[in-house]
Amino acid sequence: MRTTRRMAGGLAAVVAAGLALAACSGTPDGPDNAGGGEDVPEGATEVTFWQTQFTDEENEWYEGVVDAYNASQDEVHVALTVVPGDAWEQRMTAAQAAGNAPDVRTMNYGDIRDAARTSQIVPLTDLISEDAWGDVQENVLESVSSDGERYAYPMLVEPSAVLYYRTDLFDEAGLDGPPTSWEELIDYAEQLTDDQVFGMRLAQTSVDMSWSTWGYQWNVAGHLPISEDWSEPAANEDFAPLLQAYQDLFDSGALPPGDGIGYADATPYGEGEFAMMANGSWAASQLLADYPEIAEVTEVAAMPSFSGEPGETTATLGGWTWVVDGNSEVSEEAADFIEWSLGGDTANVVPFFEATVFSKVSPRQSVADAINELPDVDSVNPWNATIQADIVPFAQQEPAYPWNVSLAMGEAIEAAMQGTPVDEALATANDKIATEIANSELAGTGS
Repeated sequence: MRTTRRMAGGLAAVVAAGLALAACSGTPDGPDNAGGGEDVPEGATEVTFWQTQFTDEENEWYEGVVDAYNASQDEVHVALTVVPGDAWEQRMTAAQAAGNAPDVRTMNYGDIRDAARTSQIVPLTDLISEDAWGDVQENVLESVSSDGERYAYPMLVEPSAVLYYRTDLFDEAGLDGPPTSWEELIDYAEQLTDDQVFGMRLAQTSVDMSWSTWGYQWNVAGHLPISEDWSEPAANEDFAPLLQAYQDLFDSGALPPGDGIGYADATPYGEGEFAMMANGSWAASQLLADYPEIAEVTEVAAMPSFSGEPGETTATLGGWTWVVDGNSEVSEEAADFIEWSLGGDTANVVPFFEATVFSKVSPRQSVADAINELPDVDSVNPWNATIQADIVPFAQQEPAYPWNVSLAMGEAIEAAMQGTPVDEALATANDKIATEIANSELAGTGS
């Protein structure tokens, strides 16, 4: 087992200084912004790192932790590049074709298995210490593993579906607490809809429906739309109540036509256009920062189950990991940087969760413990305790099957919402998934 560098005395101050400098520098100017803008010191090994562009606060943390790592030693220099999300695929494909993909990059959980299967990323099992692996929650370790190897180190998880609702509007309508079933959700949404406010905001495009409804799919059917070994399509009648719920909400007018704003953006709710909203835990930071008046009259709950029972899966846990490229010539150095940043001293990681007002969850037990010891967590994010207690423990990990399987279901939900008979929409989805299984030779590759 390779020994990694550990934080020496006083280095916590270096981390704090790096974060402070990053905060002063503001958001990176563009996709080629490198951490610190410094040349690689003579004799140091360069590790290139591509990060998806996130919020200003998250970008500042990334820049700060890279600067702190570079300041902590003189053997390795990490060069950070921030890539906008809408340019990521094009940039990465071009870099891989040219043989100069970054050594380290951010990757979401859903992409890990396919990247491992096609050797786009290297196993990190023996490149990162057992201490660092042992701190990660077991269900999250499963999400970064394939064929007995661990291919990514997890940074965060965040539930994909949280119900945000306006307590002032609920009081005016005489509604006591959040809905506990989809039948109640539809009823409440209709009661809350008037000429000023729509009752419910959900994903309304097939792409957003493809991933934001994974938890609902688990809940209504007890399975996903492909068999566990990925050999057969399974978009059957078990999913019909979900598609019917979307159709009923849309027909009632409580769920309006799409407005062109993505599911992950809480702006329409923040601007007072909706009484209820399904969104991920990340929406908390946007509401608290940009819409404090709406936040003051907002409570959260788990999305309702189809059975009406609490403690069921209604969300999936997505989020981000760091991986090492399959063609990297400095994989040990790259893994060392990952462990120092994400798997080492909690002082490196806790500031990220503070900066994002605890709207995301650490998969490391020691980091979670350190956050729980902070005195002001619940005052910074008043919804944190509910999300941690009522949603995260029951959430499933994101599915690892190819995107086209998810898209087939998203297109089916969208079609049903717009009036296609539910059985017809599901049959079309089933056919698309069967085609994907054949075209991608998926049979037997699942778990």
